[in-house]
Amino acid sequence: MTRFLLHTFPVPTRVAAMAEVCEGDGWDGVLLADSQNLVGDPYCELTLAASVTDRLELGPFVTNPVTRHPAVTASAIATVQEESGGRAVVGIGRGDSSLALIGRPRATLDQLGTYVDQLRHYLSGEPVEIEGHESRLAWVAESSQPRVPIDVVASGRRSISLAAACADRVTFALGASPDRIRWAIDTARAARSRAGLPSETLKVGACLVAAVTSDRDDDAAGMVRANVGIFARFLGQAAAAGGAPDATDLRTEEAVAAAYNQERHGLASAPQTALLDDDFVRDFAVVGSADHCVERLTQLADTGLDHIVVVGPSRDVDAREALALTRRFATEVLPGLRETKP
Repeated sequence: MTRFLLHTFPVPTRVAAMAEVCEGDGWDGVLLADSQNLVGDPYCELTLAASVTDRLELGPFVTNPVTRHPAVTASAIATVQEESGGRAVVGIGRGDSSLALIGRPRATLDQLGTYVDQLRHYLSGEPVEIEGHESRLAWVAESSQPRVPIDVVASGRRSISLAAACADRVTFALGASPDRIRWAIDTARAARSRAGLPSETLKVGACLVAAVTSDRDDDAAGMVRANVGIFARFLGQAAAAGGAPDATDLRTEEAVAAAYNQERHGLASAPQTALLDDDFVRDFAVVGSADHCVERLTQLADTGLDHIVVVGPSRDVDAREALALTRRFATEVLPGLRETKP
């Protein structure tokens, strides 16, 4: 059965209470953004969330290879693993706002691959050699908890192939097109096999902007539009690098990537958000009635996804309205998704 995890922001004083609500509403996990200039620290908030929940999977989504040394990332998420009783996951990508807002470029794919390898060894309690110095996390080696799984988020052919060869999971940031997801799964499985690894050991998922609304005049599309811009940009960047899915109209995604203003990252008032009309939002994201959301998400789950990360309201949406929209999705959509599966 496909698992559904909520992506949200580590806003201090809010996350623990929200995590309790999410567990009661039936979510399978809560994942927190890692963008130090915009929001609080995810690891602090994940530990607080672990203390008030019993079954939610918890992790950063996503961290990057630049702002934290791999030993620091490993120690932080291994701490969450201990405090949660083995419910942690670490999501990682090349970096976005967390790097742009401190004037640093995104990590290269080579840097990402090296970082994931180092992180895996640290999380296994094994020695890692970096710049001629060998180190290990001795306390992690003595832990009775399983190693924290590593989930790489990817959009383009090269990043998907890299993730499939070095991570435990790959989560596709491609929007809500089943054709794109099938292309990504095929790409990942083929890369996994080329790496000499059994393809069935790779977990695959998708990151989707989603909101349930009563009718086309509801403001739910507006509440998620800025987040659609974030993920449309990733696909536009993949297209510019020649690694986007085949036979796909990428003009809007490329325009968003070209116009993107990191200073207004994820905000409804950002210039890139204005490029996204309602039709694009409803195609790229999953926005509509509960029945419509169940139908589209079921189609996506049936492609073979192990997990779906649901990205809800943008970070500038009023906190009470955002929580209400998230709870509406959980109470009106999640039950329907689970009823469709054995």
